[in-house]
Amino acid sequence: MTVRTALVVASAALVLVVAAVFSSCLRPLDESAEEIVFEVRRGDSLRAVAERLEAEGLVRDAWIATVWARLRGQAGELRAGEYLLSPAMSTGEILDRIAAGKVATWEVVIPEGLTAQEIGARLADRGLVDREEFAAAVADPELARELGIPAPTLEGYLFPETYRLPRGWSGADVARVLVQHFREAWRELEPEAERRGLEMHEVVILASIVEKETGAASERPVIASVFANRLRRNMRLESDPTVIYGIPDFDGNLRRSHLDDPGNVYNTYQHFGLPPGPIANPGLAALRAVVEPADTNFLYFVSRNDGTHHFSPSYREHVNAVDRYQRRRAGK
Repeated sequence: MTVRTALVVASAALVLVVAAVFSSCLRPLDESAEEIVFEVRRGDSLRAVAERLEAEGLVRDAWIATVWARLRGQAGELRAGEYLLSPAMSTGEILDRIAAGKVATWEVVIPEGLTAQEIGARLADRGLVDREEFAAAVADPELARELGIPAPTLEGYLFPETYRLPRGWSGADVARVLVQHFREAWRELEPEAERRGLEMHEVVILASIVEKETGAASERPVIASVFANRLRRNMRLESDPTVIYGIPDFDGNLRRSHLDDPGNVYNTYQHFGLPPGPIANPGLAALRAVVEPADTNFLYFVSRNDGTHHFSPSYREHVNAVDRYQRRRAGK
């Protein structure tokens, strides 16, 4: 064997050894391990991410991980966010997930009828937004214009749904997702709304009132018909939830003085027509109830104290119903 041949053989053997070591360092650490949350912070370098991956037992060697990422063109592709990673994943799989931005998401349920403030609190409790930042986004008229909302705030357009959202998004980013879901729901109702001559914003306002007045889901179209009938007759809506929405720091006790207060612009006992804006964020069923209300002649309703209402076409019948379901109960 010549010297040159020996050198070639030795070089090839060395390459194979290096490749074997390199490949070994890329293998998973623990095939049976479970996923953990790993955060890539904004501004983190590739080396810093690799060192923390090694420190948290996710990769075998930070240097190998760094070299592998550079060889694959991923050095500048690692995206900030929280990731579900496991020692059962290879170094390549971990880097691929981070480079693709496949961040972990967290489930949050937004029920129908919450205010924007209540939605912000729920999102903040899940660690998905900063409450104040979300409130500022909701109240930003520029963001409302950007999203095509014909109002100065996003109240009413934060669609109730079960969401899976990543942590680390801005309040505006999360608000955009909720409004996008509203838009998708509205497209389903828009043709009928246009046929009836209803504008989107007035539908949302009235649907928010229906949502807050509803005790039984099946009553939504009937309650919507009551308010539609009253509006057609130029009668005040006289809805307690609208009054409550306009009371700062409401303590849960609605008083006569509240109902008599004309300074509350949401007081539909004192002001005719719809209130200035939505009082909650309605779901699809409430929106549909306004667009497709029941065909009734009802003008009044009163709670039966079991989650349902008694509906009346005349004031005389309404007074009797109030006496039956409210005054006598109070006397007991």
